[in-house]
Amino acid sequence: MPFDVSLARREFLGAAVWPFSKKEVAIAGIRFRVERHGGGPARFLQVHGDESTARDVLREAAPAGTSFFVESATRMVEIGDGRIDPNRMFSRAGAERNLRRLNPRWNEAQFANALLELDRDREKFLRALLPGKSSLLVSLHNNGERYTIETEAPIGQRVAREGKFTPHEFLLATSAADFEKLEQSGYRCVLQSSAAGPDDGSLSRLCAARGIRYVNIEARLGSSGPQREMLEWVLRNLG
Repeated sequence: MPFDVSLARREFLGAAVWPFSKKEVAIAGIRFRVERHGGGPARFLQVHGDESTARDVLREAAPAGTSFFVESATRMVEIGDGRIDPNRMFSRAGAERNLRRLNPRWNEAQFANALLELDRDREKFLRALLPGKSSLLVSLHNNGERYTIETEAPIGQRVAREGKFTPHEFLLATSAADFEKLEQSGYRCVLQSSAAGPDDGSLSRLCAARGIRYVNIEARLGSSGPQREMLEWVLRNLG
């Protein structure tokens, strides 16, 4: 694999402030393993530790670019002596809502300390995770009985409800141009190109606000075939 001088420089500059090595990045002590395949600009993310199908599909596919895997076996991760949903830490407002919901026994000093840690590391972490605006960030998620495309439809701008597989298997995009291609894919899909409702701290909301091309590939836990097929379609047609 060619040596990436610009990446090495970012690693060196970030090392004094937050953990960063050739194979790991972190935010407020929440660690992600980094696996690079070739020199592609695309980024891929598995953010919830209990979504094992997503992790296996992404690792087996090994798409060209850089993949990030949360180093956890559980959905929530530790922060201080509490916990947070790692897909609710991408804004201060969303992180605070999530911390208060999950840590009802904390005092105000504990909330302040956790938020300070996240604020300190967030932009450095995002510089490693986010691609350039013309490149693509793909996350893979697994869901359960209560979560389908209808969960996301009310806060989306456009929805294609008909498609292959079940309503648990769908794609979410923040780019209108990407959504127009997804509409032709034969899969269910939803466009969320602008933030709607309260700030939940999610990565999709952040990417929509910053104009980052983001696609979330949703599939029910255990549905590796549909998730793999949708990932392959995205790589062929959007990458």
